[in-house]
Amino acid sequence: MRIGELANRTGVAPRLLRYYEEQGLLKPGRSANGYREYGEPLVERVRQIRSLLASGLSTRTIRTVLPCLLDGQFHVRDPAPETLAVLEHEYRQLAERVECLSRSRDAVGAYLGAVRALNGG
Repeated sequence: MRIGELANRTGVAPRLLRYYEEQGLLKPGRSANGYREYGEPLVERVRQIRSLLASGLSTRTIRTVLPCLLDGQFHVRDPAPETLAVLEHEYRQLAERVECLSRSRDAVGAYLGAVRALNGG
């Protein structure tokens, strides 16, 4: 399929698909006339990339993790020490963000409760 069809099927703009290719996250084939050709498995790959981005991972980390992700499951083989260090760093950052979001949620919830109490319920 061409880039426009992949964009339609995944809801991702062609510009972003080209960016994912530049970042080494997608590897489309090329037709004789030089157009990108995307195989069916890349539809799911784009969805995985979007999910990992939404979780807060950088494209650098996704490039490290993506080869281990097959059919939505992780299949890890002898990771390099650099890979482990990158993942540990990302994990710590995600944990810090979760803590920050939890504190923000609690603060907004307390404020909302106070406002409701002032308004009678």
